Amino acid sequence: MRAILKPEPGPGLTIRDVPEPEIRSDEVLIKVRRAGICGTDLHIYDWDEWSESRIKPPLVLGHEFMGEVVEAGALVENIRVGDRVSAEGHLVCGHCELCRTGQSHVCRDTQIIGIDRDGAFAELVAIPATNIIPIPKSISDDHAALFDPLGNAFHTVLHTEVAGRVVAVVGCGPIGLFAVGIACAAGAAKVIAIEPHADRRALASKMGADRTIDPTSEDVDAKMSDITRGYGADVVCEMSGHPNGIAAAFRICRNGGHVRLLGLPKGLVEVNLARDVIFKGLHVYGVVGRLMYETWIEMRNFLAAGLLDIEPVITHRLPLERFEEGITAMAAGEAAKVVLSLD
Repeated sequence: MRAILKPEPGPGLTIRDVPEPEIRSDEVLIKVRRAGICGTDLHIYDWDEWSESRIKPPLVLGHEFMGEVVEAGALVENIRVGDRVSAEGHLVCGHCELCRTGQSHVCRDTQIIGIDRDGAFAELVAIPATNIIPIPKSISDDHAALFDPLGNAFHTVLHTEVAGRVVAVVGCGPIGLFAVGIACAAGAAKVIAIEPHADRRALASKMGADRTIDPTSEDVDAKMSDITRGYGADVVCEMSGHPNGIAAAFRICRNGGHVRLLGLPKGLVEVNLARDVIFKGLHVYGVVGRLMYETWIEMRNFLAAGLLDIEPVITHRLPLERFEEGITAMAAGEAAKVVLSLD
């Protein structure tokens, strides 16, 4: 089968024929229709310090996808051949204390498809049946392929109540753009998008942002104070991972408010804990993946009911063979989400 492969250590990826995966008795085999390129895939393509320490080539990449079940293992009872599905790409042990107490999203033995084992940038992928999420007909293939990053945004925004509250989203990459739309769909009183790139601010407006702020030319603190009558945002979703964005997230959050940290900084970040967290009584939450499987059900219901439209975030659609065009566009900041077609 065709697959996008990291054949060996070093920059770059290639398309090659690789053996089809064989499923275990508790797994299903999925014919991939669509796959999304993630920022993690760019890191692996560039072979940065993180990739060098984590990735063990040869490896088939890809963890955002949807497709059709073509084979089910002998122990699989609730999934049928022909089902349209997506899947949680974090494979957890299911036996540790974390998994048994509803915290499997932080299982210490998590493996991720496309990172720790072969992923979905291929014609076929094998996934444990417990990770499969059926997709209703009302959700398109392109949108279903993005459930993985969309779930990160749902987890970030809806970890606390946002209806009737002021929500600030710091950093409007793809997941930040999703977060803007989710906050609007969940009934936020105002959604403020803070993003330095003009095209992404425009996309944030399309996703429903009431106001956008350019941190390179505007006083973020003053603008937020004016919008919130001096109190600050009730909920701040930090999606950039940039030190300046993280510092701003704590500053613009109101006393007793909620800061959600999803963006990954490259190194250490200095935070004045006494001034910006403790004395403000902030609730700070680190976001890891998606809650299993509350987040998946939540976002599937939002999309199926027509409460959220993520179409503006998809800026590029390409066949599998042109994946490098998508990577180049993302690296240059010209693309939000890139969806690859395999059918």
